[in-house]
Amino acid sequence: MKQVVQNYKSGELAVLDVPVPGCKPGGVLVRTAYSLISTGTELMKVSEAGMSMLGKARSRPDQVAKVMQSVATNGVPATYRKVMGKLDSYTPLGYSLCGVVEQVGAGIDDVKVGDLVSCAGNEHALHAELNWVPKNLYVPVPDGLAPRHAAFGTVGSIAMQGVRQGEPQLGEAALVIGLGLIGQLVVQLLSAAGVRVVGADPDPVRCELAERLGAAACGDPASAAVEAAVAELTDGHGVDQVYLAAGGGTNQPVELAARLCRDRGRVVDIGKCRLDLPWNAYYEKELDVRFSRSYGPGRYDPEYELEGRDYPIGYVRWTERRNLACFLDLLARGRVDVEPLVSHVADFDDAVETYRRLKEGELKAVAVLFRYPEHTAEAAAPAVAVPAVNVQRNPTRAAKTPVRLAFVGAGNYATSMLLPHLTQRDGVELSTVVTTTALSAANAQRKFGFAEATTDLDAVLGDKSIDAVFVVTRHSSHAELTRQALLAGKTVFVEKPLALTEDELAGVLAAVEESGNDRLQVGFNRRFAPLLQEARERFGARSGPASLRYLVNAGRLQHGSWYLQQGTEGSRFAGEGGHFIDTASWLLGSDPVSVYSVATSGNEDLQIVLRYPDESTATISYVTTGAAGFPKETLDLVADGKVLRLDDFVRASVYGPKKWVSSRLPKARDKGQNAELAAFTKAVRTGGPMPVPLESLVATTAATLAVQAGLAGGAPVTLARAR
Repeated sequence: MKQVVQNYKSGELAVLDVPVPGCKPGGVLVRTAYSLISTGTELMKVSEAGMSMLGKARSRPDQVAKVMQSVATNGVPATYRKVMGKLDSYTPLGYSLCGVVEQVGAGIDDVKVGDLVSCAGNEHALHAELNWVPKNLYVPVPDGLAPRHAAFGTVGSIAMQGVRQGEPQLGEAALVIGLGLIGQLVVQLLSAAGVRVVGADPDPVRCELAERLGAAACGDPASAAVEAAVAELTDGHGVDQVYLAAGGGTNQPVELAARLCRDRGRVVDIGKCRLDLPWNAYYEKELDVRFSRSYGPGRYDPEYELEGRDYPIGYVRWTERRNLACFLDLLARGRVDVEPLVSHVADFDDAVETYRRLKEGELKAVAVLFRYPEHTAEAAAPAVAVPAVNVQRNPTRAAKTPVRLAFVGAGNYATSMLLPHLTQRDGVELSTVVTTTALSAANAQRKFGFAEATTDLDAVLGDKSIDAVFVVTRHSSHAELTRQALLAGKTVFVEKPLALTEDELAGVLAAVEESGNDRLQVGFNRRFAPLLQEARERFGARSGPASLRYLVNAGRLQHGSWYLQQGTEGSRFAGEGGHFIDTASWLLGSDPVSVYSVATSGNEDLQIVLRYPDESTATISYVTTGAAGFPKETLDLVADGKVLRLDDFVRASVYGPKKWVSSRLPKARDKGQNAELAAFTKAVRTGGPMPVPLESLVATTAATLAVQAGLAGGAPVTLARAR
């Protein structure tokens, strides 16, 4: 196997072929998917290795003291041979990775071969294709967390242990000095804990990043901006805690901490910085200076790290392993976001060149990941399954009027975009509205004339007189509620998305297969918009592949929107992206076969490229950073010497042998909800086919899921159709 090593004497970096480590009892053998370069600690080691012998001695006075002690004990010749031998050996680099368990040692029962784990330790989580990792230095990765994000586990634990040492309280204020990798994570952890944060770093780019990730204000520590921000935030009292996450030889961080900390505040040293404490300043405020030792209790204890002897939770609440698991949980629930910190992802084979670029300043980075050959090979064509629709359909029901409808959920979308149309439709009876709170059900009943209002879903599903159920709840409940309604024999209209995971999608289709009920519609309304339907008809048939561009100027969400609860409700694109994929597929007349997606820092703006069987492509630009005054949706379809253009459902045009331009619609845009509901209720009333084939709904849902998979893997995702 291959491993990154360094010769501390010469400074040489290399990727060496070394033997595969054995899988000893009490641990697992892990094949690395991603490992993280600590741009602070590791670059310090790399820089030290390139120094002269005198420079090395000056940088490590602790080691010089050990050498002098050895001289006194063993003499100069023996000490010289010992030191030179140690210096002229290859040493490993790395201490934070994510990989797949390849072999399980004796005594391990919490993971199995094939499980994804996050690993820690500067002797066990190395930049190497395979690592043996003892039990207390790995944890299973939560479902849905991308491997590249789980590779941050160790540095996240370091930041978390530092925050724990500061003992922050809800509503306090903190100053984070140094906004490198650890500092950025400390900012996010403090913000998640309800602490108001000011950051200090001479790099304006890092300051801006920290503000986007939760800091109230950031600035250069040499300017007056930081001091002014602290004064404003704390009414002049000073911050409750200061976290030293900076490196280097200057004493400025320690002096700044004393100046901006309140009386009897806490100063926590996380990084390796100079600590010449100005006695008067620290004495007069009686500052509490604390040190944070790496990832947490258990670090440097061989019985804990190597022998797997855990500390009882009643005595030591947060150990290395528990910190690691806690940080991954925060990542999985969207409380901490590491994607904006990823400046570069390099192939493992390019490790030496990557370190060179970092050392020489050619590559400016907060965090750099190595992607490993095995993972790269898999990522070249990752796949999201498009399940087959296998159903023995029940007999078609007889035509019936009126159609009796039930609503599960009565939030803003249901009450503004669906129910107003249904109340005006002949042959429709609003039977029952179900909500989790009694008052919201009563409000919907009063406003829209439902015959009944309840909080009892089972009663509605068991009511044979109800023909169709609308699922208009939060995204995380869509798949399960749809599954239950299908099993109950109801025709189902579910707002997008149908599912947030492949397992949820498979569960819905299992319900279809079990019940024989495939009467399902997802709220992809744009294909029903009259203006777009007319434009498609004017464009006509095509013979060659098409290029489609769809710009969605989504804009920013208001603070506190439940759409931002990514840990439970999925990403914003997962929630509404199916609209745009469905529209593209409808215009192109087929379902996509692959998806490639990339994002700007923080996943704020997405670029998604869909490829279709006839080599047509659709590019969806989903952006949140545009101007609020610009139209939300613009679309261009180009093929066979013709162009179709849609301007935000207000005007459409087709350019070809003849030019057609629609008249401008009123300000209220018709995005197809009314026509969609007409088609749905007709299908329910007559027993005829559903407006959109189930196979298309499944394909669109799978393509939407593939967007997130593509962002995590950094490669095109094949949509693998079951046969």
